[in-house]
Amino acid sequence: MSTLLPALQAVLDGRDAALTPVASEGDPSVLAALRVGEPVDDDVALVVTTSGTTGTPKGALLTGAALLASAAATQDRLGGPGRWLLALPPHHIAGIQVMVRSLLAGTTPVQLDVATGFDIEQLPAAVAALGSGRRYTSLVATQLAKALQAPAATAALAELDAVLLGGGPAPQPVLDAAAGAGVRMVRTYGMSETAGGCIYDGVPLSGVRVRIGSDGRIAIGGSTLARGYRNRVDPDPFAEPGWFHTNDVGALDESGRLRVLGRADDAISTGGLTVLPGPVEAVLSTHPAVADCAVFGIADDRLGQRVVAAVVVAGVTPPTLEELRAHVAASLDATAAPRELHVVAEL
Repeated sequence: MSTLLPALQAVLDGRDAALTPVASEGDPSVLAALRVGEPVDDDVALVVTTSGTTGTPKGALLTGAALLASAAATQDRLGGPGRWLLALPPHHIAGIQVMVRSLLAGTTPVQLDVATGFDIEQLPAAVAALGSGRRYTSLVATQLAKALQAPAATAALAELDAVLLGGGPAPQPVLDAAAGAGVRMVRTYGMSETAGGCIYDGVPLSGVRVRIGSDGRIAIGGSTLARGYRNRVDPDPFAEPGWFHTNDVGALDESGRLRVLGRADDAISTGGLTVLPGPVEAVLSTHPAVADCAVFGIADDRLGQRVVAAVVVAGVTPPTLEELRAHVAASLDATAAPRELHVVAEL
């Protein structure tokens, strides 16, 4: 962070060429694929790897204006500038945005080194080092779950004015435990292509637009969007001017609040109907005998695919398939109820 932070300030000021942050032990082929050193448009500040990249890295082209728009909107939503704890890899967009928000606020982030893992024993001291005033951090669900296992780490998180939680859905028991401990969570949705989280607790940040396509996929527009990709993608999710078409399925309620239902690629086609694993997992996780779960589809001669659940047991007695089917059917369509159950030690 000590070298990346001033370099980031330089590109945001327009004093230096675009950065391509990668892990210190990163694969040189990634740098080659992203064509580091080759020219990009003058207003591009960062070329950032994207989550879930397979094959040739795409590389989201983020302008300084998009990064700063995101940081300013976050600052506004959270209630003002503050000091940030950097507990995410600094070469990922979520970690980069912690630094951009800090630069915008005129503060220096406190870094919790996660190169070898998230050390919850260091968390209380790192939070204390933030000093007084408004204090924030950004975590992913696995970090939050780990911190909640230690009273001192939990208490440290509860001292913060906001804990942004991104990187995908969190199990409901983890969210409930955090809320019960007084942790002020803000659930975020976004990706490298949107300069990080751009929808907080289902509500778009200032300058961000969201809509649901006819296929149920989420599309995002507004001031935080990347210019496109370093390497060509077909079909291009940026093809519609001013919009990025995600691969996530979602729904908007009457007030315009977004609910992310899952990845379109994960959809299970069973008996001519479509089941998304996310909502099923959310319901299963509320069963008292389920500590963790995963839902997926496997081939079925009659149905096309059948819904399968793998669960980690909470306690001693595992739930039966019939119990879980009834539990799911009480909240969702019966089609979503798993037809096969596997009890596993961990996921």
